[in-house]
Amino acid sequence: MASKVRNLRITQTKQLLINAFFNLASKKDFEKITIADITKGAKVNRATFYAHFNDKYDLIDFIMGDFASASIENHTSGVVKFDQDSINQLILAVCDFYQQPNIECRSSYGGLVLPQMQEKILNELRVFLSKSLEHIYTDIEKNMFVPIFAQIIHEGALQLALGNHTMKKEEVSRKIALFVIIGSQSLEGALR
Repeated sequence: MASKVRNLRITQTKQLLINAFFNLASKKDFEKITIADITKGAKVNRATFYAHFNDKYDLIDFIMGDFASASIENHTSGVVKFDQDSINQLILAVCDFYQQPNIECRSSYGGLVLPQMQEKILNELRVFLSKSLEHIYTDIEKNMFVPIFAQIIHEGALQLALGNHTMKKEEVSRKIALFVIIGSQSLEGALR
C-alpha cells in the first residue's frame, strides 16, 4: 500500500512540474526559464525537482518521450500488429504527436523541441515495428527494415502534420499504410 501511495505522489509531483513548465513555456523563451521558476510554479522545492529531473533539458526530454509513447498507445490501443490498419493508426499517431504539444511554439523552442520530437517518435515507431514484425522477419531483416519502415511512416505523417497535401488526412494515411504493407510483402517475396 505504501508503495502505491509513493508512486502516486511521484506521478503527481512530476505532473505538477510539467504543468508549471507548460505554463512558463507559454510566457517565456526556454533559455530564460529557470529551475526556480518551475519549482515556484509547481509549489515544490529545488530538491524535489532534482529528485525527478537532472535539469530543464531532461524535463523536456521526458515530456517528448511521454507524448510519443502516449500518442502511439492511444491510436493503437496497445495492439501490436503489422497490418494496414495498424500502420494507418501509426501514421495518424505521429501526425497527432506533432500537433499535440502544448508548448506555445515560441521561436526559441523550434530548434530545441523539434529534433527531440523526431528522435522520440522515431524511437517509439522502431519499438512498435520491431514487436509487430517479430514473427515475420529474422532479427537481421528486422534490423535492416524496421528503420526504413519507421522513416517512411514518420515522413508521411510529418507531411500530414505540415499540411503539405490537398487530400484528406485519412486518405493520405491510408495510402501511405498501403505503400508500407505492399513494400513489406514485396520484400518478403524477394527474401524467401
